[in-house]
Amino acid sequence: MNNKRVGELITTIEVGNQLGEGVQWHIQSQLLWWTDIQNACLFSYCLSSKNLCKYDMLERVGCFGFIEDSEQLIIAFESGIALFDIKTDGLQWLSRPELSIKGNRFNDGRIDRQGRFWAGTMNESESAPTAKLYCYDSHNQCTELLSNITVSNGLCWSPDGNIMYHADSPKREIHQYDFDIKTAQLSNKKLFAITEEGFPDGSCIDSEGYLWNAQWAGSKVVRYQPNGEIDYILKTDVSQPSCVAIGGPNMDLLFVTSAKQGLNKTQLKQDDKAGHVFVYQLHSIKGLAENQFVLNNDFKGNK
Repeated sequence: MNNKRVGELITTIEVGNQLGEGVQWHIQSQLLWWTDIQNACLFSYCLSSKNLCKYDMLERVGCFGFIEDSEQLIIAFESGIALFDIKTDGLQWLSRPELSIKGNRFNDGRIDRQGRFWAGTMNESESAPTAKLYCYDSHNQCTELLSNITVSNGLCWSPDGNIMYHADSPKREIHQYDFDIKTAQLSNKKLFAITEEGFPDGSCIDSEGYLWNAQWAGSKVVRYQPNGEIDYILKTDVSQPSCVAIGGPNMDLLFVTSAKQGLNKTQLKQDDKAGHVFVYQLHSIKGLAENQFVLNNDFKGNK
């Protein structure tokens, strides 16, 4: 195991999120973005100026993605997928496939290397596998790819896009699939890793094809080799790290969101940094630019 992968903690963004999630680096604007799901808002942060912006949303935001050549975002709100304009609050619903499923909401998601938006749902009580994983493309197609899920999480792709990683958090397992980049079909499901001391939450892939996973209730972020073996463990100052991303001007900073959700007053006194966002310096590791949704010129969403 390599113990020199992550350097010092260089910044703590003291936001105290209830459920910080979905962190991503926008390479064009050089801004860090993430969601506080339970408080129904998005944040952006400029590392150089330390300017923090908060955007209140009409619903909880499970996940979001950047759009190629656009200032809009594609967002999986709790009830469905929509295009959203941060500047005007303009909203265009695209797909709401689970409005009839009581107790479900959208959760983790990401854009694949071909520009399709993937978003999974979760059973909020975590009592039944009623959730699914969907792929939304620029041809207005919302396709169900996986089902029988309790909490969909940890979506990311290998650098060449031929492997997709996904977790159903309560099972403490991360799986990998062969991914057809042309059709977005999944096959050959394999167990990639078991998270015995925490639950697999948000993930990202670095330029070497190693997977970084935030482990909820495990107080750590783990870097896995492509074969699933552990390369590095970062012990965090919070019990519930929730999502990870790599970015920054040199693409060598590790961002980690966290959460206060579910912690009582006594626990919060001990876990006094819960809900903050943490920025670490990486050593000899680079990230990959976030994939962006490809929006066709003739794109029209379904109202």
